[in-house]
Amino acid sequence: MAPIRVVTDSACDIPEEIARRLDIDIVSLSIRFGDDEFTDRVELTPSAFWAKCKASKVLPETAAPSPGAFQAAFERAKADGCDGVIVLTLSAALSATHQSALLAADTVAETIAVRVIDTKAVSMAQGLLAIDVAELAQTGATLDQLVEHAQSLISKVGVCAMLDTLEHLVKGGRVGGARALLGQVLSIKPLLELKDGVVAEAGRQRTRAKALSAIAAVARSHAPLRRLAVVHGDAQDVSAFAALIADIPTEFPPIVADIGPVVGTHGGPGIIGVCWVEA
Repeated sequence: MAPIRVVTDSACDIPEEIARRLDIDIVSLSIRFGDDEFTDRVELTPSAFWAKCKASKVLPETAAPSPGAFQAAFERAKADGCDGVIVLTLSAALSATHQSALLAADTVAETIAVRVIDTKAVSMAQGLLAIDVAELAQTGATLDQLVEHAQSLISKVGVCAMLDTLEHLVKGGRVGGARALLGQVLSIKPLLELKDGVVAEAGRQRTRAKALSAIAAVARSHAPLRRLAVVHGDAQDVSAFAALIADIPTEFPPIVADIGPVVGTHGGPGIIGVCWVEA
């Protein structure tokens, strides 16, 4: 029996070598700086993105993949002899990406079976789910089994992250300049979490070190874990943070991943966080 192909989108932040090893097809969102548009992961690496952010006066913007981009991924799966496709998209509450995948699935309904799942997650919370499903797919699981497995994991997925700067939220109009300036002067670090597929504030800490300890404590409170990932956007202290959570019991080795342009557009440089799947 031919395998089922796992497809996800570039908000997942899955490291390239893992995506290749597990045959995960990643459909790219687009990133715009003013009039210049780039295809995520194809024309824009995380390091190139952060360099552009430093040089740009305008905040980058993201755009969902077209239905055609998903259709091309489904047709690749068919051409490779796959029996079906399971698509794991970033939270439908955050992007039109899920809708694009659904439209594409309708288009190819006559030629290949496609099931589209809203992970209600983003970054490596979405990525860990895709990795888990892809590993099961490699054992020969059916499309129905993979869908059931993915749905069983969604409520076990979590994220806690810290913003290092409020500049991107200010440029994006999501927080007022005066409040942000006060935050910078007091070096307040907002903590973020995912709740029902939406990003919500999870508290504040006065220093980066305290914020990192708080994030580690949140992750530890969900242990034992099935999977764990550290994610960061051009952060210099990622190794120290990874060491801070090294004692958390997890079934699979932790993954350290770069936050790409999709999440980085809103989080800004220096963002760091942890994503997990509970055991």
